[in-house]
Amino acid sequence: MTSATSKEHVCWGGGHNHAHHHQLEVRELCVSYRDVSALSGINFATECGRSIALIGPNGAGKSTLLKTLAGLMQADSGSIIWRGKALTKSSHEIAYLPQRGDVDWNFPITVRGLVEMGRYPNLGWWRSYSRHDADIVQRALTAMDLLDLQDRQINALSGGQQQRTFLARALAQEAHVLLLDEPFTGLDKPAQENLSRLFRELTAEGRLLIASHHDLQTVSGFFDDVLLIKRTQVVFGDVVTSFTPENIARAYGGAAGMTNDE
Repeated sequence: MTSATSKEHVCWGGGHNHAHHHQLEVRELCVSYRDVSALSGINFATECGRSIALIGPNGAGKSTLLKTLAGLMQADSGSIIWRGKALTKSSHEIAYLPQRGDVDWNFPITVRGLVEMGRYPNLGWWRSYSRHDADIVQRALTAMDLLDLQDRQINALSGGQQQRTFLARALAQEAHVLLLDEPFTGLDKPAQENLSRLFRELTAEGRLLIASHHDLQTVSGFFDDVLLIKRTQVVFGDVVTSFTPENIARAYGGAAGMTNDE
């Protein structure tokens, strides 16, 4: 994967650089299930080139926030502003990667087949799969070091390989924003370190990563910023100044804030 400078933003597959990073802004976001409030008062602004850890106890609304940002759930009020415009439905520029436990890994599809699915939002109703699409899929497989595994069934992959396959699908989609639900869960330490390295490469190329995460001990090493929530926003900011024992305690309560949220 070719890294870009911190001032470049690569529209992957298109070969275009941007002088300024695209902005994502969330304003007074509120989401509920039927009559039960799941999230309220979520406010933060960020840009491509950053990685954000979404932290909070079980039931804090982390998955709900990711799905709402992806356009898979509808907010009751508030707004999501992407590239200066209100995001009212799903966009091919925003990719959602679910928890591995939510995926049917026995579905009969190869690694390449799954990555090719990332091109579908760009094809629309009339355009057929082209050489350009095949080239982008090839780049995605190469970037995630999956060429040797491209013909393997997804149920034969390790946990780390599964995550790389979903990241490759997002790259094939030419997504600017990657929303990941617990991507490090179930991975051993080498696989976690490899995934963290890939995150750094993706943000260096100009992508925005927002990932729910439960291991408080690794937040500082894996991410640039932190968004602490407990159905409402506790704090948002860079890891150094915002991921403090005081803010962790506000989200988790007392001494529990210094342990992992299993």
